Amino acid sequence: MSGTIARIRREFFTRGRSIKDIVRDLHVSRNTVRKVIRSGATAFAYEREVQPLPKLGPWRDVLDRMLTTNAGRSAREQLTPIRIYEVLRGLG
Repeated sequence: MSGTIARIRREFFTRGRSIKDIVRDLHVSRNTVRKVIRSGATAFAYEREVQPLPKLGPWRDVLDRMLTTNAGRSAREQLTPIRIYEVLRGLG
């Protein structure tokens, strides 16, 4: 992204191109181009304040165990994804 930021700044400030032209060439949002031009930052980072918990969290160990044992079985004995879903759904 830093290469894109540098290119946006170069196109706008040194070559005098419009935001609309930059958006067309670089295939980025107008809001992104405006943010880069206004902020003067050379890099942007997005970090979540609160990490969401995955829905599989409580059953993750069970699922890992099922997949591990499933890998050791022959193709005919392996559980299908539908069967794995049904087992997990039955657990709660």
